[in-house]
Amino acid sequence: MRVAILDTVHPVLKKRLIENGFDCEEYLLLSRKEIEQGQLKNIQGIVLRSRIRIDAQLLNAMPQLQWIARSGSGLENINLQAAKSRDIRVYNSPEGNSDAVGEHVLGMLLMIMHKLRSCDRSVHDKVWEREKHRGMELGNKTVGIIGYGVMGKALATKLRGIGCKIIAYDKYTSGFSDEYVTEVTEEAFFRRSEIVSVHLPLTDETNGLVDSTWLARFSHPFIFINSSRGSVVKTKDLLDALDANQVTACGLDVLEFEGRSLEGLTSMGTTDAQKTMTRLLESPNVTLSPHVAGWTTESYFKLSNFLADKILNDFCA
Repeated sequence: MRVAILDTVHPVLKKRLIENGFDCEEYLLLSRKEIEQGQLKNIQGIVLRSRIRIDAQLLNAMPQLQWIARSGSGLENINLQAAKSRDIRVYNSPEGNSDAVGEHVLGMLLMIMHKLRSCDRSVHDKVWEREKHRGMELGNKTVGIIGYGVMGKALATKLRGIGCKIIAYDKYTSGFSDEYVTEVTEEAFFRRSEIVSVHLPLTDETNGLVDSTWLARFSHPFIFINSSRGSVVKTKDLLDALDANQVTACGLDVLEFEGRSLEGLTSMGTTDAQKTMTRLLESPNVTLSPHVAGWTTESYFKLSNFLADKILNDFCA
């Protein structure tokens, strides 16, 4: 079986596939046009991250393709329906970076609630302001998780020892309540959450879900965290909610203005987008990171190792 690796992934994946008889070759600079022209017409498997969007047209240029392996969680850059119509298996590896995401979200929450960024700056400026930096305890809050898949469960695991109440709502999953997490209705989620962490995939349904209407449904002000996909949130509406104190603070690892490859920001050609980005960067109640919640030394290995497990289980069992 011939495999094309289109993006940089941990070498353990290539190593394990070769050890089991796969012929692997790296095509890290291969363009979409070159694929359309037939460069991968004899390939049976591809490995990628987010650099190239795999749609029906590209699949037609790979007539022998049997499987696609996406290193990571999100599958929005793969036309799943087109792949299914061709009986092409699609693998992802959310198990590989779920611990990293859970820890990153927890870190953001603690940073916000204990004012650690301001504390650090203040002391570096030789200012000793204790009362200004009186924090809040996470263990005294109700954390609402929306989207209770692998990532949502990982965050719940990290929160268990802190003592906070954990509730979760998932439109497509049920029966997951346990001694630590309480499954709630959508109405109860909006009514009870004091902290909200978003763990939703990017789909037509979730694109722009977090808008002014959604934010207004909460019963009281809350802290908002998003480590899923930036396009789930309408940034301008979130900033308006911050200004109105509907949201007291937010932590964003992902931004609406990321490019499709998730490797940086778009050019933000419109005036409205530029204004929104300026507001975001100037807001004192916004904590940002560059899409690195799942980006750790350990997850780099685990993402590829889990993919190898899944591929080999299907083709070498």
